[in-house]
Amino acid sequence: MQVPADIGMVLECPHTGWCGAIVGLQKGPGGWGVNLEDRHGRRKMFLLTDPFLLEGEPIALVRPNPLAPAAARLTASGSVAVVNTRARVARASRIWVEGKQDAELIEKIWGADLRVEGVVVEELGGADDLLRAVRDFNPSFDRRIGILLDHLVPGTKETRIADSVLAEYSEDVVVLGHPYVDVWQAVRPSVLGIESWPTIPKGTPWKEGVCAKLGWVDDTSAAWRAILAKVNTYADLEPSLLGRVEEIIDFVTA
Repeated sequence: MQVPADIGMVLECPHTGWCGAIVGLQKGPGGWGVNLEDRHGRRKMFLLTDPFLLEGEPIALVRPNPLAPAAARLTASGSVAVVNTRARVARASRIWVEGKQDAELIEKIWGADLRVEGVVVEELGGADDLLRAVRDFNPSFDRRIGILLDHLVPGTKETRIADSVLAEYSEDVVVLGHPYVDVWQAVRPSVLGIESWPTIPKGTPWKEGVCAKLGWVDDTSAAWRAILAKVNTYADLEPSLLGRVEEIIDFVTA
C-alpha cells in the first residue's frame, strides 16, 4: 500500500526497530530521504524506498504530491504532532496526580502525547492515602505508576509520604514533584500578567489568599479556569514542572 510521507506521521523501520515521526524530507545522492525523530528528540535518516510499518502494517512510502516544504506541527508539549494514527489502547501503567486541576493542566499540555503513548492520568483526590492506593494497585514491571505530588520539598508531609511509598516500591513506582504549594504556581507569572505569585501567610487557604491579594474573582474554580485559559504551550510553565512530568512519562512508557 502506498502512503504519502506526511510530516508528523509515525513510522517504524522493521529492520532497525527505529520508531519516530517524520520531521522532514530531502533529496540526496541516493534519492529522496525521510528524517524520523523519536520521542527523545533523536533523529535518523532513511531512504524513502526503505521498508516501513504504519500502525504495524507494511507500507510503501511515497513523496507527497506536490512535494512542498512543510514545518513539523508540534503539540503543546513541543513534541512532533502525530498524524494518521489512532490513540493507543491504554497501557496498564498509570500517571497519578493529586487533584483535578493537576490533571487538567497535564491534559492541556501533554494530552496529545499521552493518547499516542496510551497513558491514562488519574486523580488521587489528595495524597494522604497514597501508600494504600499503591498497594491496592500492585505495581509490577509492566504495570508501573508515575506519581506527581505538589510541594515535594524536604521536611514536608508530601516528602514523608513519598519516602514511605518508595521504601516498599523502589523499582516499579516513581514519585516526583514540584516545589510549589499548588500547581497554580507552576504557571509562569508573566503569562498571567503578574510580576510574581504572592506570599500567603500560614493559616490562610493558599488559593483564596492569592485571589484576595491579586484582586481576582472570589471563586477559586473560576480563577483556575482563567489561569488554564492562558496556558497554551510548555513555554508557559516553569521548568521544575516540565522536567518532572517528562521524567514520569518516560518511566511509565519504558
